[in-house]
Amino acid sequence: MDSWYLLLDILILLGGALVLGVVCERLRQSPILGYLAAGTLLGPNALRVVSTADEVTVLAELGVALLLFTIGLEFSWPRLKKLGAAAFGGGTGQVLVTMGLAAGCAMIFSMPFRTSIAVGAIVALSSTAVVLRLLISRAEIESAHGRHALGILLMQDVAVVPLVLLVTLIGGDGSMKDMSKDIVLAIVGALVLVVVLYVLLNKVAPKVMGLGEMQRNRDLPILLAIVIGLGSALASHKLGLSPALGAFVAGMILAESPFATQIRADIGSIRTLLVTLFFSSIGMLGDPAWFFSHLPSVLGFVAAIVIGKSVVVWIVLKCFGLTHRHALAAGICLAQVGEFSFVLAAVARGTVISEEMFTLIISSTIVTLFLTPYLVAFAPRVSGMVVGTLERIGVAKAVAVETASKQSVASDRLVVIGFGPAGEAVAHALDGHEDRVTVLDLNPTSIRRAHQLGYSAHIGNAAQAEVLEHAGVEHASAVVVTVPDPGAAREIVGLVRSLAPNVHIIARARYHRFYDDIQRGGADDVVNEEWIVGAILASRVRACLRREEQSEDEASSVESE
Repeated sequence: MDSWYLLLDILILLGGALVLGVVCERLRQSPILGYLAAGTLLGPNALRVVSTADEVTVLAELGVALLLFTIGLEFSWPRLKKLGAAAFGGGTGQVLVTMGLAAGCAMIFSMPFRTSIAVGAIVALSSTAVVLRLLISRAEIESAHGRHALGILLMQDVAVVPLVLLVTLIGGDGSMKDMSKDIVLAIVGALVLVVVLYVLLNKVAPKVMGLGEMQRNRDLPILLAIVIGLGSALASHKLGLSPALGAFVAGMILAESPFATQIRADIGSIRTLLVTLFFSSIGMLGDPAWFFSHLPSVLGFVAAIVIGKSVVVWIVLKCFGLTHRHALAAGICLAQVGEFSFVLAAVARGTVISEEMFTLIISSTIVTLFLTPYLVAFAPRVSGMVVGTLERIGVAKAVAVETASKQSVASDRLVVIGFGPAGEAVAHALDGHEDRVTVLDLNPTSIRRAHQLGYSAHIGNAAQAEVLEHAGVEHASAVVVTVPDPGAAREIVGLVRSLAPNVHIIARARYHRFYDDIQRGGADDVVNEEWIVGAILASRVRACLRREEQSEDEASSVESE
């Protein structure tokens, strides 16, 4: 019966999250704010509709594990290197400086050293989920401040695992000697986990994923991806480490495989479900009565976070050569406490953080998340006003030309969907420019062939938006759909057009009766195979007739002689 109560609570939370998420979307806010509000309203501190909050939180932790798993899939070593010094140095510097300043301020208010470190770690992180969604929806992800905000967010995501480990260790009982022993054991356990996962995911998983049965049934790879993500989290937990560590490491290792793109798309729906539960369960921690009775403290903490993090990111990015305007705009975008800070707060709760401090952090974090849409929207304008004022009074040096690095959007890339003989022929058209071609195909053999020819290639179903986004169709100059299945081609063309309204789409129509469907789906050029075959056959017939006529003419000439 308890299981049915749990199912009822999950249904209530998801229903509330759906309704308030739609409301937030209509108000052009992040739906995550709706999920938080649903949890707060339905939770034990408000309407008390949800009765199994602890069980829901356990399920929500699985959502965090899968979220870290998918983030790990984005962090192959080559991609990390491409982020550049501003991301590595700026992201690392921002985490360390923010953590140090926050811990110092906490000690000024007479908090113990361990509590201060935990508070610093919690405050150091910003919200990847909310900020990236807002930057993308506002088409600012390619702006100077958007790119550098993205770089810092990615480095913060990398820092989540060591920060969780740090907070776990300082929350343990015992002396410094015992703590050092725990650190050594944790490091050894982490190394064992990495080695085991590396062997399994690089030697065993590729062979399993390459089986014909896995390729014929799309359900099996999805199940395998979930087993890998949650299994690695469970293995980490059994070793006494954070489940987030195992999930992240598994994602990092799989990021080097050609299956990473499809795995990320396959578990997207499950991850969305569990992450929604995660934010709703966090909302249940909020206490509206406590919030209003301690409003001055909450607002003071929120102001310190917003102003402090904005200034820290501003200074750190300025050290890496950004202009004042872009550096401050990026800082304002990141001036909130993120979703993974809830994980750190939950780990520290009851050990190094008191219930009063925990409630203050949760309340302040929820407020900063509600402020984030406005921070992102007004970041360029506010940074311009602040820097303009500083330039007028002589504090900041005025610059006539922006010196921030400009990363032009790739406008010469070609995405080839389907790498059979037709797709390979298309890719050969850019011989000598293999770096401009990205290939998508579900067949591992075709992907291996594409890699051998020097193309960037991913195993993935192009009928899934996340796969197309990862391939970069929004920034391509052309997308060529060569798949022979007319229904699949029509679906892919429509999805590409919805994601990239301005990209030029060239599609293959295997049969004439599907020509109009594919064209209506959004293709700019449709290659009709039956017309082409007919034209070639006609040309061959004409050539044959010409040869026969020439033979007859030659025969007539011989007879006349």
